[in-house]
Amino acid sequence: MEITPTPPSLDFVATIEVAVSETITIGNTAQGVRRVAPIRGGSVSGPQMRGRVLDAGADFQRYPSADLALLDANYVLELVDGHRILVENRAVRTADPADLERMMSGEHVDPSRVYFRCVPALSADDSGPYAWLNRTLFLGTGERLVRGVRIDVFRVR
Repeated sequence: MEITPTPPSLDFVATIEVAVSETITIGNTAQGVRRVAPIRGGSVSGPQMRGRVLDAGADFQRYPSADLALLDANYVLELVDGHRILVENRAVRTADPADLERMMSGEHVDPSRVYFRCVPALSADDSGPYAWLNRTLFLGTGERLVRGVRIDVFRVR
């Protein structure tokens, strides 16, 4: 008897728009080209949370090949009710090398030409109303904007 697995379902939590300042290029290292994008603000909005992205954190970027970016962003959300959430987001962004180069230079690239997926870990005060974030797995889709990134976050059920 063949068993058909049931895939998990997803619930939309929020959209996070992260603003970054000028990217700092480290250079071509043993792990590929390394860059750091300082996080300078932004917003979070959705059925589960609303607020802003604090001017704290950065997106640490690795480009091991011309068609691949490995992203590691850490920053803080401050919600309208005063609670704060730490975001630790790991992402894969891949596209035609020419499109990635255009993105790296700040140009807009049609999101349908880019595979951008992430696994954001959200941490909150365990005694507060967002403690459930500490016990939940999230997935996301991303879009590189000219001055930042947009992440749509989904709870895995």
